[in-house]
Amino acid sequence: MTVGLGRRARSIEEFAINMGALAQIPTQHFRPLESEPGDVFITSWAKSGTTMMQQMFHQLRMGAATGAVDMDFDDIGRVIPWEDTAPVIDHDINGPQRASPRGFKSHREYERLPPGMRYVVTVRDPQETYVSFYRFFDGWSLERGAISLEEFFPLWMTGGPGGCDYYTHLLSWYARRNEPDTLLATYRWAAENKRAMIARLAAFCDIELTEELASLVEHTTTREFMFEHKDRFDDAMVCAAFEAKLNIPANSDSTKVQEVGSDRKQLPAAIAEQIDAMWFERVEPVTGHRNFDSLAAEIDR
Repeated sequence: MTVGLGRRARSIEEFAINMGALAQIPTQHFRPLESEPGDVFITSWAKSGTTMMQQMFHQLRMGAATGAVDMDFDDIGRVIPWEDTAPVIDHDINGPQRASPRGFKSHREYERLPPGMRYVVTVRDPQETYVSFYRFFDGWSLERGAISLEEFFPLWMTGGPGGCDYYTHLLSWYARRNEPDTLLATYRWAAENKRAMIARLAAFCDIELTEELASLVEHTTTREFMFEHKDRFDDAMVCAAFEAKLNIPANSDSTKVQEVGSDRKQLPAAIAEQIDAMWFERVEPVTGHRNFDSLAAEIDR
């Protein structure tokens, strides 16, 4: 049954029509998450390192359990379910997973997640997330080239399925930066200090880390390795739902792993100024940091 427009959106308004139509379809298999003590939420904001951290977490727990890499999945969301999209893809995300602890993905702030869990969050420069977010949607759920970088701002502010705006997410997790249930790092630090991030994540998840396991996880979380296996990180389950329900081809380029990273220099000046203005209004009064680089320096310390 096709709902919505029956094609990719060509405007922000059409995107809203498609997403609204998806939300109206009754589910058969979906059940709300029944969280368990020890569960881990990887809940970075959109395009802020979520996929890298999913891969790091999964290879850590599987390597510890089996001594080997586990790439035997069609979608990283199959082994670390994305709670926010579970109703859209009609997926029951409860039950045991391949190894412990159980892990789930989200883009939400602390206040809308189950309490008493463990939370892994990487944060990223907002201008970089904007460029990366645009690259991801352009040609997948949006007709390629139909929406300009300048027109994309309202969609960036949504934060993706189940998400919140960038600033709400950032302030929520910044407030919890010293809480024992929260592991907070910047995406850039985690990517550039991979071995240290692996050690922090292993300790946080109570996984015994050996040199062999650290090397295995480091190798499988490189951009080169993940790009070679990019079909495992392309939201295959969401793509299948989009094809069945919205008539958007599942073979669209929806991979979250780009061969080259996103550069904030590509951002139009007017959008950069708008993002900065919201930072000055919402983030600086709370954190005392005039920009992301200043805030990142505190977090990375």
